[in-house]
Amino acid sequence: MQRLARSLGATRCYATRWPRPKPGTSERPPYRAPDPLATNPKAAVTALPDDLTFIHRPPPTAPSPFSLTTNPVSPLLRPATNTGAKLPPKSRPNKEIIPLRKPLSEEQIDKIRELRRGNPEMYSRGKLAKMFKVSQNFVGLVASLKSSKRKALLKQRELLHETQRAKWSERHQLVMAIRKKRREFW
Repeated sequence: MQRLARSLGATRCYATRWPRPKPGTSERPPYRAPDPLATNPKAAVTALPDDLTFIHRPPPTAPSPFSLTTNPVSPLLRPATNTGAKLPPKSRPNKEIIPLRKPLSEEQIDKIRELRRGNPEMYSRGKLAKMFKVSQNFVGLVASLKSSKRKALLKQRELLHETQRAKWSERHQLVMAIRKKRREFW
């Protein structure tokens, strides 16, 4: 008798509400949503060959004269209209006022090369770029130095910088060393 009481105490003595199993199974059937096309009264169903069906549903609402796409509320979305009022000045000047820079002629490019190769210390890329109103990269492309000359110029510049660094105070040297170390971890 105690065995029977123990076995009844460990089992459920009531029926669960969910899931309600089908007769003969213990699983709930999968959910099947109703087809919205089949239940729409305005849908036009047309049978096509090869067992195909074409279903057309009209849009849920007809376009109104107060539609925001055909008559936008924001003045920024409306087409521009000339009211005759004085407009503010343009943020950028017209292209007619600023003439476009003409490309350099072959004679000017040869002059850049001649100056750069003749005295690279005096005619640096920046100085030539200002003289001919071009970019420093353009001067570097047109009149590049030989690697031996470039290395000599860099070494000379580094010596000049080293003499300037020798004048730094201990505090400035410490700050610059910390900054250099921090850059290594970037």
